[in-house]
Amino acid sequence: MLRLVIVLGLFACAFGKALNLHDTDGNYRELLLSLNKQLLHSLETQEGLPNPSVHLALRLSNYHNHVKEDEHLNKLKNDLHNEIQSSLRNNQPVTGLLALYSLALKSSCYDLNTVVFMVTEKSETLLAQLKKVMEQEKEHVAFSHRPLTNYYQYSLGVLALCVNGIRVNNHVTHKLIKAVEHENFKHGDVESIDTYAVAGMALQCVKDSGSYTHNAAEIDLALSKIKQKLLASRRTDGHMGNEFSTGLAVQALIAMGSEESEYSISMEAMRTAARNNIYHNPMAISQTLPALQKQSYLKVKGKECLNEDNTLVLDVTDPVVPLPSDTKVAVIVEVVMSSGAAAAYQVDVPKGSSLLEALDLLQKRNVGFTFEKESSLWGPYLSMVNGEQARQSDRRYWHLSSDGTSLTEGVSDFKIQATQTITIKNTTY
Repeated sequence: MLRLVIVLGLFACAFGKALNLHDTDGNYRELLLSLNKQLLHSLETQEGLPNPSVHLALRLSNYHNHVKEDEHLNKLKNDLHNEIQSSLRNNQPVTGLLALYSLALKSSCYDLNTVVFMVTEKSETLLAQLKKVMEQEKEHVAFSHRPLTNYYQYSLGVLALCVNGIRVNNHVTHKLIKAVEHENFKHGDVESIDTYAVAGMALQCVKDSGSYTHNAAEIDLALSKIKQKLLASRRTDGHMGNEFSTGLAVQALIAMGSEESEYSISMEAMRTAARNNIYHNPMAISQTLPALQKQSYLKVKGKECLNEDNTLVLDVTDPVVPLPSDTKVAVIVEVVMSSGAAAAYQVDVPKGSSLLEALDLLQKRNVGFTFEKESSLWGPYLSMVNGEQARQSDRRYWHLSSDGTSLTEGVSDFKIQATQTITIKNTTY
């Protein structure tokens, strides 16, 4: 066994050195530039609110187009700011969005002390508001054993406060540590690698700041467990969790000071996926691009915005309008309500249609299937199906699977390529 470990270790080191050589070649630089340009193009075609995660990735990149980035920064300060303020006034939980907004502003070296919200008659700075929100999250954990939102957003809140130099309340950090200890990071029955990754970056930041005085050994044990969870989630193809959680997982390993040999295989998996256009969703690119450049969200803390490259030029391209396929495929849509009652519908759609397009076609047939959707940073998601709503306050969501396999993409990204059964199930988390 010892000999096998040594051999594997030598292989990993050799592989890591090979990747270092690969990092310097022109093809890899072109790949990074391509992903940067995709993000910049997404700013022109995005629907809904400006995405702070996209801005964060652009600012952490080695390549910049300051004009485009400044335009997006202004949209964040206006459109996203007003949306968050409205949500806060209506007591709607926006912990994750508020945290990402602060990280995006910090990545542009913006003075967050000048950013205020008018939630009541008294104005409060963004960071004061975030600290208040995290206190509410902590109190909710205390009496219900779970956050007001979820541990992914909770972790983002801790990370954002710490990166912005705000001391995180020991009790807030302690609740996150205990959640790691009790393995509470799950989405349904599946462990959330994304959550472990963000929690890892958050706790590493708190550890580095020296502000956690409750029990220093606790934070080390939590970080060790997170690292074990991330590495144990690695598939045979190198991805950790799935293709869309690997970016955050690698960021976390980098932030936690892991040896390059521990994530080099996952880096190569991301490169391969990027070349195969797996990361066509802007949110997916925004979480992957920093990792591909060996950066993590912790880098925002020391960002100075000086002497940056500003040579990234967008190519003028005509929008590609895909032609509908003449080939039709049958899709069976099975809806399972919270009561367990089920109904099935069939619709024929052009091959290559998105799941959202398939559901639209099915709804137009007036066979009893109806749905509503809401927007998110990842794109639209199902909020109501056949008159039944899945509410975050009730810890319910619509779980999507194809022939029994959970979908890792959203309704607008998943493509129908063959006859299959799509199951839409009202599920708790």
